[in-house]
Amino acid sequence: MRAFIFPGQGSQAVGMGAALADASAVAREVFGEVDEALGQNLRRLMAEGPADELTLTENAQPAIMANAIATLRVLTREGNVRLAEKADYVAGHSLGEYSALCAAETFDLGTTARLLKTRGRAMQAAVPVGEGAMAALLGADVEKAQAIAGAAVDLLVTETGETLVCTVANDNDPSQVVISGHRVAVERAVALAKEMGAKRAVLLPVSAPFHCALMEDAARVMEDALAAADLRAPLVPVFANVDAVAVADPGAIRRLLVEQVTGRVRWRESVLAMVEAGVTEFVEFGGKVLAPMVKRIAPDAEAVSVVSMDDVEALLKRL
Repeated sequence: MRAFIFPGQGSQAVGMGAALADASAVAREVFGEVDEALGQNLRRLMAEGPADELTLTENAQPAIMANAIATLRVLTREGNVRLAEKADYVAGHSLGEYSALCAAETFDLGTTARLLKTRGRAMQAAVPVGEGAMAALLGADVEKAQAIAGAAVDLLVTETGETLVCTVANDNDPSQVVISGHRVAVERAVALAKEMGAKRAVLLPVSAPFHCALMEDAARVMEDALAAADLRAPLVPVFANVDAVAVADPGAIRRLLVEQVTGRVRWRESVLAMVEAGVTEFVEFGGKVLAPMVKRIAPDAEAVSVVSMDDVEALLKRL
């Protein structure tokens, strides 16, 4: 069995999609459709930068999705491949869940782009710049990371009397967990991390504290946006981030996407659940982030990343 998987924020880079667009009319069509849906020249921003503008959440999210879907469509349309015949499940990391749902035709491409633009803006606006932060704890599993985050919060309550947010946001793999919350609490957790057993802790260059309770305003925005969006049952089930369970019901998908804004990205659990369901091969589209994570979670699984035309051609020989 096989799963098609899609990366999240952080996989953007200036130049993304440019070679694919030069080589494929199908890819150019995807980028053009996204540009039309958003009313901006996102393709040029992806190809030429500047990097700080591309990294803005409201641009990075639709750009990463567009790049992933362009890569997938080169495979399906130029390679005459039907997703439902070659993939048993889809899944994505954070915003990648929207890419996965677009791939499975729950959302059309324009709707997906607009939802991600709205999601990016709402997540950025939910917390004033500078008040939130995220950090990666390396060499720490999810239990240790939550203990570090909890210790930071407890210390700050003792010192200031104020309860702050600091919690696990992304359970990526057995050796990499991301925490999120108020900046002062996350910085305290980073300071505590090594003495509490983590190998290293690194503040991430993000503009907001994603996947924690501070995103409640963004969740309300997305609840309204998703209520107005047209959803169809996916061609194959999607493993949802917030509960690591396969889902195919449009109503459940809508609810889980709202919960995802404030909820933990359970990527490690999702991969393990897919393996338990029989998946032995994972194919990542549009990035080289998730396949290495898969190998750290499930060393016996096959995991490949598909980014270039050469990658597409190699995958066609495998399918």
